[in-house]
Amino acid sequence: IRLSQSIQELLCCPICHAKLKTTAEQFECTDSACAVQYPVVNGIPVLINEQSSVFSFYDFISHRKTFFGNTSGSKLKNAIRRSIPKIGKNIKGKANYRRFAEVLLGQSTAPRVLVIGGSILGQGMESFANHTAIEFVESDVSFGPRTMLICDAHDIPFEDRSFDGVIIQAVLEHVVDPYRCSEEIHRVLKEDGVVYAETPFMQQVHGGRYDFTRFTHLGHRRLFRRFEEIDSGAVCGPGMALAWSYQYFLLSFTTSRKWRTLLQLFASLTSFYLKYFDYYLINKPGTLDAASGYYFMGRKAE
Repeated sequence: IRLSQSIQELLCCPICHAKLKTTAEQFECTDSACAVQYPVVNGIPVLINEQSSVFSFYDFISHRKTFFGNTSGSKLKNAIRRSIPKIGKNIKGKANYRRFAEVLLGQSTAPRVLVIGGSILGQGMESFANHTAIEFVESDVSFGPRTMLICDAHDIPFEDRSFDGVIIQAVLEHVVDPYRCSEEIHRVLKEDGVVYAETPFMQQVHGGRYDFTRFTHLGHRRLFRRFEEIDSGAVCGPGMALAWSYQYFLLSFTTSRKWRTLLQLFASLTSFYLKYFDYYLINKPGTLDAASGYYFMGRKAE
């Protein structure tokens, strides 16, 4: 099991919050009225509430596509993919994660951080994720290179007040009930625990059937209404929003996979430069009404 022993001791049943007992092959709820058995797949516990989740144990046992598909390919295809300019740019992520680390380390010498949607490294997290003083628990609803735990943010399988920090980057648009997820984050944070979230506003559908919600800046703030704000604002600007709109305008003309691939390439080559305007625009007051995405950093409060 990829989770450390100290982290395993904090786990609880995502349905009833009772303690779990562990074997090499599964976790089992110790409440006799519940007694659900949770599988372990390739060393990764699958702790979801099948009664309310859009996922099932079978999805993970059989390695079905949940959110991320198979992105592997030939070296040539991957090289071509990397050479195509990107239309998006996270302008403030790196600086925000530096500040997040400062806040955490100002409260604890060895903070414990839960990453929701952590199967891959989030944009701007590169240095933060290598911080030796911080213990990370990286969870997701997809297997990936960094996945340590499969869990659903609607029912986080940890005891109350387990973490010093929670990161939820580019996830809340993909959950059925973001307000429930916010409440769960509040529950698993310690009394002075800190959350860092990034959520899109002006972005088209990019998660297929797992894409549900967008937030304005004020809507994003209300989502974290039980947190005292440390900082918030635009993380991706209106230049990126314009590039996304242009690309999806072109894609709307066809459903042919071949033509959509060509149109996506054309859009990238003709609009990638728009994101660079965001370095100038990101802190402008008007950007809050036109941003591609927002961030929120806040401390648990009542």
